[in-house]
Amino acid sequence: MSAPGEVLDLLVVGAGPTGIAVGAEARRAGLTTLVVDRGALTQNLLDFPTFMTFFTTRELLEIAGIPFAIPEEKPDRRQALAYYRAVAAHYRLPLALHEEVLAARRHGDLFRVHIRRGGEERERAARAVVLATGYFGQPKRLGVQGEDGAGVRHRYRDPYPHFGEAVIVVGGGNSAAEASLDLWRGGARVTLVHRGAGLKETVKYWLKPDLENRIAEGAIAARFDSRVVAFGDGGVEIERQGTRERLAADAVYVLIGYLPDAALEERCGVHVDPQTLVPACDPESCESNVPGLYIAGTLQAGRDTGRIFIENSRDHGVKIVRHLRARLGSPAVRALHEPPDAAALGSS
Repeated sequence: MSAPGEVLDLLVVGAGPTGIAVGAEARRAGLTTLVVDRGALTQNLLDFPTFMTFFTTRELLEIAGIPFAIPEEKPDRRQALAYYRAVAAHYRLPLALHEEVLAARRHGDLFRVHIRRGGEERERAARAVVLATGYFGQPKRLGVQGEDGAGVRHRYRDPYPHFGEAVIVVGGGNSAAEASLDLWRGGARVTLVHRGAGLKETVKYWLKPDLENRIAEGAIAARFDSRVVAFGDGGVEIERQGTRERLAADAVYVLIGYLPDAALEERCGVHVDPQTLVPACDPESCESNVPGLYIAGTLQAGRDTGRIFIENSRDHGVKIVRHLRARLGSPAVRALHEPPDAAALGSS
């Protein structure tokens, strides 16, 4: 961890695979860096289903030149957690976990990064900042009555607590499809509710026919062209073509996708398209409209979260560090290496 008052070359917000990759590249380049996350290391992977297997092959999940050495072609969640921790350990990556970045604003040649840990707030100083927060931290919500009730969940982990129970899954994409099948095979009575006429075309090619066949044979119930009106009293009220129906449920999973943390980007001065949530970002350097503030990983995709994955954003760290090294080494900005004065930073 950086010492109090130290000015970092690069502060990375987000300790997922992309944040680890950026931090590792910075270490390889000899830059002082710190990776900050409001949760644990790879918190988003911790929130994945317990027994999930990645669709992506192991070599496409590799970062920072470290081989993903397992015999299986596609790693599972446990193997991925071990791998990314090994990368962080290999590069002795400085980490500040369970610290939430509230904003990062440029003042002169430096960024003041406002951080909260527990009830205490402080500032860190950095010459450059990378936002690599992904999108799994913010599940989409329906915004209907009772959604905050105890029986309604927005993340799925495993089926075992629901053996013999009636479980409703809301959604028609990959997360809802995987959860529905897993719950059914785990002994739950599953009903899928989706506003579309059928499953989304983007559902993985081996999942879609499996779930459609289970629905066709009656093993999993389905309510398509239906929207949830309210939760409560041990059930879910849905509406289809003007007709309402109440479905009894012991548990409900609302699995309709995720959104990036556009509010944090905007607090950092980044221009974000209000419709697509795509941030202003140079594809060659990953630099935003704020000089020295970079956007890495899936955050670049905005609402279209299926466009960017680990495998097609692994080079973001290389691009960012190359661009930053050129900037820090330029005679015009050589003063960035000089200690900041107290007036520029304020008290921390």
